[in-house]
Amino acid sequence: MTSRRWLAVPATVVLAGIVVGLGLANPVSPSRISTDRLGPDSGEAVAAYLDRARTTLETDPDADREAEHWALVSLDTPITPTQLVEVAHDLRISQVLFGVPLDRVQTPLVAVPVAANPTAVLRAPTVAAARLQASAVGHDRQSRVVDYSAAQLAESCACVVAATARGSLEQLRQLSDRPGVRAVEALPADAVAGAFSVTPLLPTQTTSVLPGPDDGPVPDVG
Repeated sequence: MTSRRWLAVPATVVLAGIVVGLGLANPVSPSRISTDRLGPDSGEAVAAYLDRARTTLETDPDADREAEHWALVSLDTPITPTQLVEVAHDLRISQVLFGVPLDRVQTPLVAVPVAANPTAVLRAPTVAAARLQASAVGHDRQSRVVDYSAAQLAESCACVVAATARGSLEQLRQLSDRPGVRAVEALPADAVAGAFSVTPLLPTQTTSVLPGPDDGPVPDVG
């Protein structure tokens, strides 16, 4: 996994502790022990996390400068999959994280692992919408939120809030400087694909990493 091109590398990472009350994270295999994680801690100050993320991109003089690292890319605002491909350039995207923006409503965060090509990224909203549609049961508030989110994703909304990517520290530093990128946090080069958890910094989290309000109206679908 040392090429800088889009390689077909399995990169399903575990999404943990980021969906409040909606339980849409992928299940963790009981035989796998996750020892690495990406993202802020619950309750952590956003400024502290941004500083911490930047330090992970510093180069160790004794390290292999060409070594590639898995990294979490958190965005300023939700964007479309097409915009994500443009931001990432030739970096390998392994997972796209979607969260439909809706004022004062906690919508589900959906993580979609993608193959090593831009087309897979562009198709990811359809996969996310299908997963949500399969989980929507009933007419309570939670189900209406899921229905609304699925409908927006089916229309390829600007709903990408984060992604995981792979590249050298220099490539990741360049990524962190691109417009729309809020933070890039890298794991050590020896981190194993599929053995780390991800908790993105959401665009709505500006002061501390805490759940937002959930008392806003939910639009009807159709």
